[in-house]
Amino acid sequence: MSSGQERVGEGGGGVPERGGPGEPTGDVYDWYRRGVRLLAEKHPAAAEQLLVRAAAAEPHSHSIREALARAQFDAGSYAAALENFRVVATADPSDDYAQFGWGVSAARLGDFEASAKHLALAVAMSPETAHYRAALRQTRATLAARAGAYGPLLPGAPGYLEPPRQADGATTRPDDADSGGAGEGPA
Repeated sequence: MSSGQERVGEGGGGVPERGGPGEPTGDVYDWYRRGVRLLAEKHPAAAEQLLVRAAAAEPHSHSIREALARAQFDAGSYAAALENFRVVATADPSDDYAQFGWGVSAARLGDFEASAKHLALAVAMSPETAHYRAALRQTRATLAARAGAYGPLLPGAPGYLEPPRQADGATTRPDDADSGGAGEGPA
């Protein structure tokens, strides 16, 4: 590469260097279109590779960032997806899809408080969107379950206390005192 040529992401204005080994051909818009097509064809990792290059060339493009975030989410790169959805949502807080993406990415990372906040924003902006409402319900149910709103914890869950055991190793049920026997099966 001569000193007069610029590489994508180094101030090239979105015009990529052509013909480099391992580099895609075309311009930034071509990379975006091919990345979106690959995403639609269920090839998120391949889409991510193209869209990362496009985002480096055009870092302020919300369309490229959103497509990149979708590809990263579908490829299982939830932290990277969250960061790109966050960039889009921060630049345009009224972008309901970016808020939704931020929320579902946060949920996949285990941050259900942040998830609930951003999913609630997405639902408030677009209440007719069923998958927004479903994701918010799931996140709120997870938060409620973690807070103990649905009753006792299941065996093996953190904080679960084993029931007391009798000398023969059988567990004592709460109704055993009334029925006169332990572990005899359902009455």
